[in-house]
Amino acid sequence: MSSGKIVCQGALCECKYGDFPDTLKIVSKHKEYVNESDGSDKMIATHLDVGQPFEKKTFGQCKLQPTPGGYKPCQVQLTQWQDFYEKVALSNGGKVLTEESKATCPIAGAPCITISFHGQTASPTSKQKEQADEETHAMLNPFASLSAPQQDKVEHLISAE
Repeated sequence: MSSGKIVCQGALCECKYGDFPDTLKIVSKHKEYVNESDGSDKMIATHLDVGQPFEKKTFGQCKLQPTPGGYKPCQVQLTQWQDFYEKVALSNGGKVLTEESKATCPIAGAPCITISFHGQTASPTSKQKEQADEETHAMLNPFASLSAPQQDKVEHLISAE
């Protein structure tokens, strides 16, 4: 059973036989998103995201394909994902990928592609700003205010010196 954070659009993946990572680009069609209020950027990745679900569609040079002058370029072609979360199925029947999921490439014949960053980022909403406690926020970040303009506070600090 997989654990860890849910993987979404923008996740960073690496191949252990490649030179550099590539960004996951969701290809499966469904309506489920994670960690955002609009439901437009962070679509959840599923085990159905196979083929070439990456922005650059390469991990650089493939160490499994040597040539006299170096290595052949990687041409990503995922055949399957493993270690996905099987207890949840999305609207398209896809199972959710987690940080623990791994993908198989036909060249390697074994799971060689891992997820190095899940893709989720915090995106505070205006509603969260309204619900924030001004006093707590001032203690955590004394140079920023949730409501009042900063000019008065800066002038007060300068004149106090």
